[in-house]
Amino acid sequence: MTKVAAIQMNSLAAPEDNFQQAVALLRQAKEEGAVLALLPEMFLSMDGKCYQDLARELSWVDRLGDVARDLGLWLVAGAIPQPAPDPAEPRLRSACLVFDDQGELVARYDKVHLFDVAVGDSQGQYRESERFCPGDAVVVVDTPAGRLGLSICYDLRFAELYRLLREQGAELLAVPAAFTWKTGAAHWDVLLRARAIEQQCYLIAANQCGWHDRKRQTWGHSQIVDPWGTPLAVLEEEPGVVCQTIDLEELRRLRQNMPVAEHRRF
Repeated sequence: MTKVAAIQMNSLAAPEDNFQQAVALLRQAKEEGAVLALLPEMFLSMDGKCYQDLARELSWVDRLGDVARDLGLWLVAGAIPQPAPDPAEPRLRSACLVFDDQGELVARYDKVHLFDVAVGDSQGQYRESERFCPGDAVVVVDTPAGRLGLSICYDLRFAELYRLLREQGAELLAVPAAFTWKTGAAHWDVLLRARAIEQQCYLIAANQCGWHDRKRQTWGHSQIVDPWGTPLAVLEEEPGVVCQTIDLEELRRLRQNMPVAEHRRF
């Protein structure tokens, strides 16, 4: 059995301030015994005007690797802006980066589903595709806590992605997010539990929380959910760390007793 952690943050505009907030919370996760920790979406900055500069500054990736190595912690860096693979594409990719405890970058997942939605909150309209282009790959990576399937925020509404992650051997699902207050209050908990239940996986969800500017507010409630759909530990609406033990033997017993993947007919 191993411990994993979800980091909840209130990222504002300044990347360096947010980076230092993330490091402090990651250090707390390590002190609580976590071998793997997940940061939320856009933890370096919630200000879209910063994203091009963040993507151009390659030292951020190096610094994240250094943090993972110095803490001896597997780090799932929720999502940061990264250049698109096509040099002719002016838009960026929203990328989840996974570093091992030696600081090596071992996996990258580019967000597939982009948040182009009219929510009806203070922000009103969200048009993620104006700054980002979608990824097109399903990514699963082996970690000391289990085989980890990667996703980001709005992906949570698309069950077929998580089915593909399970088919590729996922035992844990990572959901870094900046889920809005309005949609979070309505859907966050039920979607997290549904994805865990459907795929019989542990789920680690790290969300942003609080106000990020005068218009944008996120829901918080970062949590770790077991394969039965039970939230094992939940934060409320303040920055912090939620840490919980993962028992893969219990997961395997559940899958053996209720082999839903074998019963699937379509």
